[in-house]
Amino acid sequence: MKILFLALLLAGAGVGAQAAEYRRVDVAHSQIRFTSRQMGVPVDGVFHTFDADMAFDPQAPATARGQLRIALSSIDTGNREANDEVAGAQWFDVKRHPEAQFEMRQIRSLGAGRFQVSGILSLKGVSRPLAVDATLKPSGAGQAVLDGAFVLKRLDFGVGGGVWGDVGVVANEVTVQFHLVLEP
Repeated sequence: MKILFLALLLAGAGVGAQAAEYRRVDVAHSQIRFTSRQMGVPVDGVFHTFDADMAFDPQAPATARGQLRIALSSIDTGNREANDEVAGAQWFDVKRHPEAQFEMRQIRSLGAGRFQVSGILSLKGVSRPLAVDATLKPSGAGQAVLDGAFVLKRLDFGVGGGVWGDVGVVANEVTVQFHLVLEP
């Protein structure tokens, strides 16, 4: 009987440890990556500069709110010429639209540490609803990791116009992956 009581107590402590509200993203240990395809060949990249404001309690996901901002000029495709090209007017047009934003409007629990994050993605002057499935895993020291991915259709946001609008050259679908380290 004592072992059963101890097991229940420890299980309850584990639930309580995950009940913290996360208010900050540790950007130094987080990543936003993407994969596009040019003439069928995968092109991987990363955004080095982003920040976020948030309030997320996994035990009360309906009360969550937040915003993620990505500096589009921080793109790194591994090729300087490509980085310069995508900063231009036909792609991100960073002079007029220096950042992309995701405004979180709702988080819904899907069970077993899985959540659906819904909000509005704004990119290059276009705003569209976006729903993303993500997993939340405790990572120690009160932190948790939120991982997820979604497919973005770049032409829906006017990204890659002109000669770059040919989806036979550059695919319309871009897979975006995020790994966010959350802190209380």
